Amino acid sequence: MSTEIQSGEHERLGRAVRELRARRGLSQEVLGFRSGLHRNYVGAIERGEINPTFRVLIKLAHGLGFELSELVLLWEERSTDPPPRRRRRRRR
Repeated sequence: MSTEIQSGEHERLGRAVRELRARRGLSQEVLGFRSGLHRNYVGAIERGEINPTFRVLIKLAHGLGFELSELVLLWEERSTDPPPRRRRRRRR
């Protein structure tokens, strides 16, 4: 699996998911359990590394306790946000 960001849209989606998850006070593990997804998959979505299917987006919205339209609305609102600063990872 690639660890590169798919696109700006994927990164914005990840930020929206992360923000909604934080609003609910959920960990990635709890969101994964509620959504029927693995926590690593949730993390990859939040990092913009993968392109989730429509079915996965519905599962995430359900696990977050939000309507899918709220997730999409937040994604749209994030289109004007500046991209977050990337931290460099040290290689071991």
